[in-house]
Amino acid sequence: MTVAQRRGRKIMMTPGELDAFLTGQRTCRVATVSADGAPHVSALWFAWDGTSLWLYSVVRSRRWSQLRRDPRVAVVVDSGEEYEQLRGVELSGTVEFVGEMPRTGELCAELDTPETLFARKNFGLDEMPHDGRHAWARLTPEKIVSWDFRKLGA
Repeated sequence: MTVAQRRGRKIMMTPGELDAFLTGQRTCRVATVSADGAPHVSALWFAWDGTSLWLYSVVRSRRWSQLRRDPRVAVVVDSGEEYEQLRGVELSGTVEFVGEMPRTGELCAELDTPETLFARKNFGLDEMPHDGRHAWARLTPEKIVSWDFRKLGA
C-alpha cells in the first residue's frame, strides 16, 4: 500500500486517524468502469479490517458485473458538511473476490473478521445474515489519499 501524498501533507490523516475514520464510517462511494470506459459510481456499505476495505455488493448489480469484468476500483469515504469539517479517504487498487458468489453462509475462515465487523456495525448483530444475493470483494489498497480540513484551523 502506498500512502504517497505530496500535496496536502498538512491535512493528511495519520495512520491512527485513518484507521479510526474508516472503522467508524458506514457508507463509501465505489467507482467502477463499464466495458465502453464510462465511469459508474455507487454507494455501498463496507467494513474496514485495518488493512483492507471489504465491499458487500449485490451480485446482480451493475457495480458487481463491472468489477468482475475489470477489478480495478477507486473508493471514497468522506464526511462533513461545512468546508472546515470535510475529511475523507480515497482508496484505489484491484479487488479480489472472496467466498462463494452469492454468499449463503458457507464456511470461509477468510470472511470471519469482515463479516463480524460488518454485522456489528450495520445490523447490531454478532453474526452475518446471509440473503443469497450479496458477495464479498476485498480491496487491499495500492494507493491511499486522505484529507482532514479540520486540521487547517489548528
